[in-house]
Amino acid sequence: MKKLNVKNNEAAIYGVGGLGEIGKNTYGIQFQDEIILIDAGIKFPEDDLLGVDYVIPDYQYLVDNKDKIKALVITHGHEDHIGGVPYLMKVLNVPIYAGPLAMALIKNKLEEHGLLNSVELHEISDKSVLKFRKMKVSFFRTTHSIPDTVGIAVHTPVGVIVETGDYKFDLTPVTNQPPDLQEMARLGAEGVLCLMSDSTNAEKPIWTHSEKWVGNSIAHIFDQIQDRIIFATFASNISRIKTACDNAMAHGRKIAVFGRSMDAAIVNGRELGYLDIPDDAFVDAHDLQSLPANKTLILCTGSQGEPMAALSRIANGTHRQISIQPGDTVIFSSNPIPGNTTSVNSVINKLEEAGANVIHGRVNNIHTSGHGGQEEQKLMLRLMKPKFFMPIHGEYRMLKIHTELAEQCGVPMDHSFIMQNGDVLALSKDNARMAGHFQAGDVYIDGSGIGDIGSIVLRDRQLLSEEGIVVVVATINLHNQEIQSGPDILSRGFVYMRESGELLDEGRRLVFKTIRKAMRAKKATESSIRNAVIDDLQEFLYDKTERHPMILPMLIMNGNQK
Repeated sequence: MKKLNVKNNEAAIYGVGGLGEIGKNTYGIQFQDEIILIDAGIKFPEDDLLGVDYVIPDYQYLVDNKDKIKALVITHGHEDHIGGVPYLMKVLNVPIYAGPLAMALIKNKLEEHGLLNSVELHEISDKSVLKFRKMKVSFFRTTHSIPDTVGIAVHTPVGVIVETGDYKFDLTPVTNQPPDLQEMARLGAEGVLCLMSDSTNAEKPIWTHSEKWVGNSIAHIFDQIQDRIIFATFASNISRIKTACDNAMAHGRKIAVFGRSMDAAIVNGRELGYLDIPDDAFVDAHDLQSLPANKTLILCTGSQGEPMAALSRIANGTHRQISIQPGDTVIFSSNPIPGNTTSVNSVINKLEEAGANVIHGRVNNIHTSGHGGQEEQKLMLRLMKPKFFMPIHGEYRMLKIHTELAEQCGVPMDHSFIMQNGDVLALSKDNARMAGHFQAGDVYIDGSGIGDIGSIVLRDRQLLSEEGIVVVVATINLHNQEIQSGPDILSRGFVYMRESGELLDEGRRLVFKTIRKAMRAKKATESSIRNAVIDDLQEFLYDKTERHPMILPMLIMNGNQK
């Protein structure tokens, strides 16, 4: 078991995920034999992680210390904060505390994984207080692009440690859940030992626009459009969904919902009171054709260009119930997540080609970030007045800029700590120091497999995607040193076989000689013959094509072998 280099009179804070990256937010606050976990998120894979669905943190340190973990507390219901919950619960069964919407989303995830009845769940509000033997947890309301967002204050014997979660200071939120400035100021007045604060927009010297500002822009767009509207946004952005639906009802439009996650968002939003939409405002897909174009709103997923989402299938002409009609207006009410820009642009192009008018981008004022810019980050620092500062939720450059903002707000630079996942910060009442490191790498999820995709598999996938594969098939009798059939060469993703007959014939002759020579060796084995084929054919193909396809020999062994 990994033991931290932390003294009995010190609290420890660390990121299992979420430091130096966007996503995988999973943080620990530890005092002696008690650990409070904050969030359990996933990260969406970069382009080089071929075939990987999600990335989660390596939970080994938490597993080694599972008896110390008293609670998993959740700041809000976005995937980069709750997406890892079912995977974490498979190795740690600890009580979960979350607000109403986050809890509804977590229940859905646990049910999908068959864990709902085995996990202890507690719904909290921003007024809740959790008491443990040595630590206490309180909450304060913040605003983000999803309802029921809270910051978390962990009261340890050496001082209060505050983790803001994702936040901005939206003073006119659509959901009527304004940030609790008084509680933040009270925490600051009583003394905050360390602030862990969202760094996502640390590069932007702005005050992020309110959701109400976006609402005004969307209302103006609805006033201008006389034909059918297709509205795409994040299913988790209940505020944006509410704005779209309210404007649809104000203009006498019926609402058709497409996408499983959007359906779930509507159900959760109505049940929890965030969406006031009567049953008769909705219309089934098969009834759309009977309504005038100016009396319909199609609300769908796919604002990030996801290939299987409703909007992508509409754009591709493969959706069973909807096709683009002349005069349609498609509204992208989100900005592309880094890495998704190409996919989003592709969908926009296809929609335009099909005859739709597409409204997207910052110039149309139809999206605002859920994260505060520099001005809000400075306000949080001034409200909390921390003795020490640890920027979280951001890539390195964002964390670095955030420490510079903290210095401007009275936190000495040597009191700020830019950390990596697995780094441990030890805090006493008056001092902070780096106290070691534990393993906190990435674990890849591919389908139902967790952690069975490693660097070698990814390297093979990269090679296959870039260079293709060449399969060599031969039947041999090693005992008699005979090639009984073949060798045959098959190419997939390397060269087009019909047009490369001469190259493949020459390759076959080379492989024939290679196998005969390898079989005559004193200690010839199937493995040694395979390796000889790979080496000789790879050298030959590179010499001819300057490419390195994956070589896969399939040797069928007949007769009694050596």
